[in-house]
Amino acid sequence: MLTERMLTAVVRQTTKNYLQLKPTTEVRVPGPRPGMKYMLYMHVPFCERLCPYCSFNRFPFSEDRARPYFASMRKEMHMLKELGYDFESLYVGGGTPTVMLDELCDTIDRAKEMFSIQEVSSETNPNHLIPEYLDKLQGRVQRLSVGVQSFDNGLLKQMDRFDKYGCAEEILERVGQASPYFTSMNVDMIFNFPAQTEDILINDVERVIESGASQATFYPLMASPSVARSLAQTVGRVDYGREQRFYRIIDELLTGGDEPLFSHGSAWAFNRCGTGVEGEKAMIDEYVVDYEEYPAIGSGGITYLGETLYVNTFSVNDYNAAIEQGHMSLMGKANFNKHDRMRYRFMMQLFGLRLDKRQFMQDFGCTVEAGLPVETAFMKLSGAFATDTPEEYTLTPKGRYLMVVMMRQFFIGVNNLRDQARAALTGEERKLVFGE
Repeated sequence: MLTERMLTAVVRQTTKNYLQLKPTTEVRVPGPRPGMKYMLYMHVPFCERLCPYCSFNRFPFSEDRARPYFASMRKEMHMLKELGYDFESLYVGGGTPTVMLDELCDTIDRAKEMFSIQEVSSETNPNHLIPEYLDKLQGRVQRLSVGVQSFDNGLLKQMDRFDKYGCAEEILERVGQASPYFTSMNVDMIFNFPAQTEDILINDVERVIESGASQATFYPLMASPSVARSLAQTVGRVDYGREQRFYRIIDELLTGGDEPLFSHGSAWAFNRCGTGVEGEKAMIDEYVVDYEEYPAIGSGGITYLGETLYVNTFSVNDYNAAIEQGHMSLMGKANFNKHDRMRYRFMMQLFGLRLDKRQFMQDFGCTVEAGLPVETAFMKLSGAFATDTPEEYTLTPKGRYLMVVMMRQFFIGVNNLRDQARAALTGEERKLVFGE
């Protein structure tokens, strides 16, 4: 549709303008602001297999590389403690955080001793949904997010996940067995694969419902420049013309009818009704909705504090060396002006389904309409707002899809930022990521 194409072009250009990485000599992130709530993001960049569509910082797993790395992250947590930070929430992303379970558990335990952490979210892969892993994660992790991507064996083979992580039937059984271990069990799905038909998509949604998972996140396939070639070679070229139709199918199957099975947690996260995790207290995959500012530790971690976005080195070797020398591994940063920050707030809160107008006025000294006249006019003309009161904006179904478009392009922009950082890799690490 025309509005989708216009929005894609605008967000692509704006993210290109402000997500430009500049070198920095800073050795630690700024300290916390009084009264501000922060989440801690922890990045584990190791995977047993590198997926062709993934733009996150990741390396092939090796125990010799991973054990010193976890030790470095525990030291980096101490640096944040010395700066005065406290955290109520921890999100462990990757990579595959559970690739070394003993190290992960030790690091989570240390974080809970050091900070006021009440909830822990971690990512994992289907081959780790086994009792040996689940027993150790239970109680330590409240929300587990498993990268399923699809319950279609043909697509799993295209993504090079079938042999490593199991067939669709095995993954479905494991998700069902793992769900009771956690407050929230999320399955990460991807839609709009080139080889994905409507029937395959409907089957994916039906298997999500059957799995018993308390939450599902359906991401649109994001073809950022760094993975465009590998995507084209493995799963084909992305057709964004089908995206809205596929999103509507997902939305109707999960949230439609008089007695919907799921409710919206965000524009692309769905919470199962009646599980006790729906509503405002539900943890969703995109932590940026609940925590606008967050320090990130680990190689490839991205911190957002105040007006500045910081990127840690993508080199595990350089990361370990920096921590050993007593400083953080900041290799670049991007500064946001007031208008950039207003746009970021607008996008993230609406992605989370509600923009708080009073908070916007309090934080920026102007109304949303005065600060972002073009953005609000576009959304109103597009029929994106379900409510428009002095207190809030909420979204129509069309508005939710437009937020999917905006977030898709924003994350492609973030992936471009990652590409800038990844380009600095040299020697063996470069070969591990890019090949010969």
